[in-house]
Amino acid sequence: MKIAVLGAGAWGTAVAIHAAQHHEVTLWTRQPEHAQAMQAERSNTRYLPGVAFPQALSVASGIATAADVADDDLLVLAAPVAGLRRQLEQLRGSAVPMVWLCKGFEAMQPGASFGLLPHEVKQQVAPELIAGVLSGPSFAQEVARSQPTALVVASPHAVVCERAVQALHGGTMRVYRSDDLVGVEVGGAVKNVLAIATGVLDGLSQRAAQGAEGFAPGLNARAALMTRGLAEMTRLGVRLGADGATFMGLSGMGDLVLTATGDLSRNRKVGLLLAQGMTADQAVDSLGHVAEGVYCARTVLARADALGVDMPITRCVVALLDGAIAPVDAARLLLGRDAKNEHA
Repeated sequence: MKIAVLGAGAWGTAVAIHAAQHHEVTLWTRQPEHAQAMQAERSNTRYLPGVAFPQALSVASGIATAADVADDDLLVLAAPVAGLRRQLEQLRGSAVPMVWLCKGFEAMQPGASFGLLPHEVKQQVAPELIAGVLSGPSFAQEVARSQPTALVVASPHAVVCERAVQALHGGTMRVYRSDDLVGVEVGGAVKNVLAIATGVLDGLSQRAAQGAEGFAPGLNARAALMTRGLAEMTRLGVRLGADGATFMGLSGMGDLVLTATGDLSRNRKVGLLLAQGMTADQAVDSLGHVAEGVYCARTVLARADALGVDMPITRCVVALLDGAIAPVDAARLLLGRDAKNEHA
């Protein structure tokens, strides 16, 4: 089986490394100098230092077009949400099944009132493509080091799910199938926003434990926030046409647990830094990597508002990122909401 991974960031590289244990894989990067370095070092030291490339992994440079990857059996699109539209434009007319790895809502395009999910971008740009999403709780470093991971592939096209399973299922990775493309995408997008909120709560708790005066939420608050966050994620997903059961799975609860509590989570780290008093810009600059929750929080809220979906945690995260509210005030605001039925 021949697989092309288009995008050589940490996650794209990790997927390429895993797939190359059993298949022929080409890892594409837009930068010739990056390709030369990876080929010479047999490693992506920029994003995954210390992890060697399997023998079956080769490197190519440039912007891959449909003609460049016509002989491959599966395309893995590893661009962030902001780069997906351009990547799909280059692949117009391709007959090769493909999955994207990005999680989030696209930033609002000129004249639009809200941002789009990846499959909606595809419908605008290249509706003829046979595509889906690969998502779930997965840190790139652990996948690259062959630590156990479970993912879900979702697509309305059976061949997409079949190719993704054939390419990636096995060894330390399990890949489950789903036909709920909307639900899997919503879970992958909203969990990043909720991870920022959880990081803020944990950061306030850490400050209190270190002797700083102020509000100390604690572990009870973390559990409550994650549970209620899952509820608002589900409300949005169902309103967009998803199956509510999807959010009890890998791309909902699973990815939320990992991203909100794992020390490798960039979105959680943003929340921790906000709790320390940094601005959103300062927090992002300190990471050196993309934290998708920062960029899609406003688009998630705009989509929810357009649909009349109540998302109080997301609204607080947006206010925090805009500097309109302090972390401790945001936590108290959520706790001060009126009582209601849990599943209303």
